[in-house]
Amino acid sequence: MFIAFAIEGAGIVWLGQYGQDPLLFVILSGLVFFAWGEIYSLFPALCGDIFGSRYAATNAGILYTAKGTAALLVPYTSALAAAYGWAGVFYAAASLNIATAFLAIAVLKPLRKRYMTRNKTALA
Repeated sequence: MFIAFAIEGAGIVWLGQYGQDPLLFVILSGLVFFAWGEIYSLFPALCGDIFGSRYAATNAGILYTAKGTAALLVPYTSALAAAYGWAGVFYAAASLNIATAFLAIAVLKPLRKRYMTRNKTALA
């Protein structure tokens, strides 16, 4: 997850800086959208690793509800764009992605390791 969020954060920064070049816009947009795939691959896998498969559908539903709830922040980006321009929106998104990358190491990794140790599973 660290790698996915770090790639996305860097891609957004670069998109904000070099997005006016058509070739780099296509490449960097692809990079950002590639990193967005962690929502559909890494999140359900991590959820299954931590909480098991018994309530996998319920847990996945809660994950997707959180994604929908996050969409409520979209109107605030209009205010951010009006106040600071689109560079402010790009830097805010990139900084949140980079912070999340480090939180994946600082919070999720120890939680998963503790869960796996407690359940005596060979995965680490």
